[in-house]
Amino acid sequence: MVEPLITLGKKPSLANRRLAFDRTRNRDVVVKLFDELGVRFATRNGGYLRILKCGFRKGDNAPLALVELVDKAEQAVAE
Repeated sequence: MVEPLITLGKKPSLANRRLAFDRTRNRDVVVKLFDELGVRFATRNGGYLRILKCGFRKGDNAPLALVELVDKAEQAVAE
């Protein structure tokens, strides 16, 4: 669900903002998506997320994963 939203954020049009709001129902998320994430990933053609498997949860043995953006904010600030 996140990767298509970041792709929408790369093209700042009113229609894309409305689609993003329809899917998230959160104005703050839409603002961050278009003002920060869309600009940060403007030159990248997909593959915005990294999913790392972390093992299994104790108790019910459910699989755990860490999901992070490929281009972290601290790397973007340093450049």
